[in-house]
Amino acid sequence: MAIEAQNSVVGIEYEVKEAGTDAVVDTNKGGQPLEFIMGKGQIIPGLEKALVGMNEGESGDIMVKAEDAYGDVNPEAMQTLPKEQFEGVDLVEGMTLYGQGEDGQTVQVTVKSFDDKEVNVDFNHPLAGKDLMFSVTVLSERAATEDEISSGVVGGAAEGESCGTGCGCH
Repeated sequence: MAIEAQNSVVGIEYEVKEAGTDAVVDTNKGGQPLEFIMGKGQIIPGLEKALVGMNEGESGDIMVKAEDAYGDVNPEAMQTLPKEQFEGVDLVEGMTLYGQGEDGQTVQVTVKSFDDKEVNVDFNHPLAGKDLMFSVTVLSERAATEDEISSGVVGGAAEGESCGTGCGCH
């Protein structure tokens, strides 16, 4: 049965590279499949759209443009903060730091530069502005259960429980 745009539970194995390079930026090959429910926004939109119509056992290379992945680089997401806010942190240019946003969500920033008084950070996703090339194999596909549709979680776990895939979903 082909993957449908809504309410299919899909399991994939993938490897993703920045388009035009050989550097792997993420993969789950040899690990657990990435399982998600189509139409719930659990994976990047360009990949989700490209999976529609694929079948279990099918493989393919999928180019996802930046605007359909992590978006374009937003210059407003770069900020200069007082160095005191980083007290106790051994700052290194290019390092990734994690903090808590206004709504309690985890936010990721990249340290771009710093001096004795200020730290320049970038709140953009590290893959923002980059076209991505996915090599994907569909390992499983089935209709979502009513519990999965209502909870948005594979296996129908209660809201707030982890789905156990390591994908960062709740």
